[in-house]
Amino acid sequence: MKYCTCLLGLLALTLPTAAFSQDSIPELTARDSMVTSYWLAGIGINIVDDSGDAFNDFTTMRDQWNMVPFPSRINFGRYFRSGLGLELIGTYNRYKAGNMIDGITIADDIPYWAVDSRLSYDLNKLVGETGFFDPYVGVGIGYTDSNNLPRGTYNAVIGFRIWFSEHWGVDLSSSGKWSFGNEASNHIQHGAGVAFRFGVEKELNKRGEEKLALLAEQQRVADSLEAARRAEEEAREIAERLEREKEAALLAAAEMARQEEAARQQEAVARSVESLGNIYFAFDSYFLNDASKATLQQLSGIMKEHGDIRVRIEAHTDARGPESYNQGLSERRAESARQFLIEQGLSPDRIRAIGHGETLIVNGCTDGVRCSEAQHRENRREHFSVIQD
Repeated sequence: MKYCTCLLGLLALTLPTAAFSQDSIPELTARDSMVTSYWLAGIGINIVDDSGDAFNDFTTMRDQWNMVPFPSRINFGRYFRSGLGLELIGTYNRYKAGNMIDGITIADDIPYWAVDSRLSYDLNKLVGETGFFDPYVGVGIGYTDSNNLPRGTYNAVIGFRIWFSEHWGVDLSSSGKWSFGNEASNHIQHGAGVAFRFGVEKELNKRGEEKLALLAEQQRVADSLEAARRAEEEAREIAERLEREKEAALLAAAEMARQEEAARQQEAVARSVESLGNIYFAFDSYFLNDASKATLQQLSGIMKEHGDIRVRIEAHTDARGPESYNQGLSERRAESARQFLIEQGLSPDRIRAIGHGETLIVNGCTDGVRCSEAQHRENRREHFSVIQD
């Protein structure tokens, strides 16, 4: 038990204070996690600068930017835990009459459409989790039909998404598209739209991992303290049980000793009573003589000294006379001794008187046997014994 108490003190002194402070370790929140992979779908508009001078001055809007007044861009893709993403993008546009296309001002509207694939990389993997702001770069290939000149293109993109919730955000990007396979000019395509992501998978960011580690340490400390508390409680219960068992053993030993001592005392008292010997009666008499009364006085003294003993008085006759008469005579002899003891102040419940008549002759002087008066006297006896409970 002392060991458990020391362990509790050691833990309290050596473990960081922060581990015990609920205020120092707030619970994990949404800001402690980051999106690692998801499916992406979007819809919006696209703007095409195919003036032939787009890469020299991509800020010029008048006479160079072309767009339609309705949704003209759709995209679908998958972003992976590594930060890479694959997207398929379809766009439609219309070159306006009067705008410069491939270095020439066109006289009529000309349709534009393109299908592009893109491999992009989430820059948050390099600069860290920034929450709602999600920049990316990418490369890809595609097919474009513009100014009535179909062409394959090599593409490069830079853009960012701003997420207003776990699923919804806006997507802004600019792509350079370099043609191959004909003499068509290169052009720039800008995109803006609504982004929706689903099948979102998350994991803890660095701050969340640090917080989780602190929470795990706090739980470990709490578990250690609880284990120490349980160990101390178990040790205390064991000590208390051993103490109770020790006390019970001592009580049992004391009780056994008491019972053994009581048995020894009872046996000693029984020997004392038996050592009083017999008292004898005259022929055909149940009156007590002085010697008999003296013996009974000694028996009374023993019974008063040992107030819990009870005695048995057993009286006999010789064989002369009818058997039934002798039985009654022996009972009167036992009763006379009993009454004498009661007169000495002893409770009647402590004395049992029994007459045996001539059934227990001690010397063979039965009916028809000639014996001396001294021999017959031996049978006119009365003796005492302790009643064992």
